[in-house]
Amino acid sequence: MPRPRTYPTNAARQQAYRQRRRARHLQQYPCEQLGELVTLYCGDAHIIAPLLTGINALITDPPYGTQFDFTKHRRSRQPLQEGKPLEPRWTTNVTGDDRPFDPQPWLRYRQVILWGADCYYAPPPNSGSWLVWDKKVDGTSDDFSDGEMAWTNLPQPLRIHRQKWRGIIRAGEANVSHRGKLHPAEKPPELMRWCVRKTTGTVLDPYMGSGTTGVACVRLGRPFVGIEIERKYFDIACARIEEAFKQGTLFPPGVQPAKQEALW
Repeated sequence: MPRPRTYPTNAARQQAYRQRRRARHLQQYPCEQLGELVTLYCGDAHIIAPLLTGINALITDPPYGTQFDFTKHRRSRQPLQEGKPLEPRWTTNVTGDDRPFDPQPWLRYRQVILWGADCYYAPPPNSGSWLVWDKKVDGTSDDFSDGEMAWTNLPQPLRIHRQKWRGIIRAGEANVSHRGKLHPAEKPPELMRWCVRKTTGTVLDPYMGSGTTGVACVRLGRPFVGIEIERKYFDIACARIEEAFKQGTLFPPGVQPAKQEALW
């Protein structure tokens, strides 16, 4: 008597084999499952991301390859402390920022938002659109950048998010009266919620940092997969996202739309 078929077709059998193989590979990396919506991995995104399935959107702020030194001492600008060296806030620089960033591996996703794309050594495609974060708002220009840009393949005109972010002068949840910065290249929670609302389905952030994109997804009730190579920031992200779960879904989809303006 012939053995009963476990899989209806050879294609189904091969798919099941690939799924088992991916699962075995993913088991090599530290992983935290937070509730039913969030999965976080600690490891190299270029190795982990190709093993993932069910990703609908990629939203990330990757290392740009600018080689900015966050560990150097800075000079105080206070009149009574002029010229006094200040201890660096960060003891290490952003992993991966010492080499050019290639966006090509991340362009295969159906919905993509890549921050800092105007700084990449290898530029994104000419097709697509741009998102702009106005960090100056109504102030005057100084030593800080007036804004940042993200490339997106979403079919839309250029859009602007306005939120002041000038050194220690930060509007919103990350204001110094609430807490200090958790990552040297941290983005505002409000900015990442604005981005998440533009997409649908499960969001992947392969350069998760301190987990701001994940917090945005939790508050919007969206599935999220995050990858972070540095254990220190991975642990911070886990704690932040777990706390976001405790607070509940504060901003359901369709509620409190972000302010945005079209330039053309």
